[in-house]
Amino acid sequence: MTDITIIGTGNMARGLAVRALAAGKSVQLLAHEDKSKADALAAELGGQVATGVLGDSVTGSIVMPAVYFDAAKDIVSRYGESLEGKVYVDITNPVDFSTFEGLSVPADSSAAEELQKITPAKVVKAFNTTFAATLGAGEVDGQQLDVLIAGDDESAVAAVSGFASAAGLTPIVVGPLRRAQQLEQAGFLNILLSANEQLPEFQWNSALRFIPAA
Repeated sequence: MTDITIIGTGNMARGLAVRALAAGKSVQLLAHEDKSKADALAAELGGQVATGVLGDSVTGSIVMPAVYFDAAKDIVSRYGESLEGKVYVDITNPVDFSTFEGLSVPADSSAAEELQKITPAKVVKAFNTTFAATLGAGEVDGQQLDVLIAGDDESAVAAVSGFASAAGLTPIVVGPLRRAQQLEQAGFLNILLSANEQLPEFQWNSALRFIPAA
C-alpha cells in the first residue's frame, strides 16, 4: 500500500507528486499508457515513488488523477467498485473547450458531483484553483498556497486537509461537495486571467489567496 496514487505524468501530476513527497508520503504514479514516462518522472522526483500504467491496481488510499474531466470519467468507470473506500480528489476544471465561454457540466452541478454519481469512492474537490508551477514551489511570491476543499464525507475531507497541511499548504474547507460548483467557476476565472495575453503577470503563476483579518 502507498499513501497517494497520482494518475498522469504531466505538469500537474509533477506538482502534486512534489507536494506529496514534501509531506513525507509514499506515491504510486500511473502513466496513461507509457510506463517509461512514469519511470522518468519518478527518477526526477526521487523519494518513495512506485510506477505503473493506467489499469494497474490502485494502491493509494488517496487517489488524485491529474487529468481532464472526460479522462477522469473514464478512469472512475474503468476502476469501478475497486475505488470503494478510497478518497478520490477531483482537481478538474471542466472547461468547455469548444467555446471557452463556460463549463461543460450542468449549471446546477459540477465535475466533482458528476463523478460522485458514478463512483463509490469518496469524492473531494481540491487543487483545482492551483496551477502546476505554483504547486511545485508551494507558494507564490512568498505566500503559502491556499487549497480550497469541498466534500460530503468528513473523514475524506480531513484526509485531504491533512495532506495539504503536511505538504506545506493552507487547507480551507469551504463546505459540502456542492460547493465544487463555486470552486470550478473560481478555477475557470483563474484560467481566463492566465490565458489573457494582456495580463502577462497572471500567466499560470498566480494563485487565489484568502487572508483572514488579524
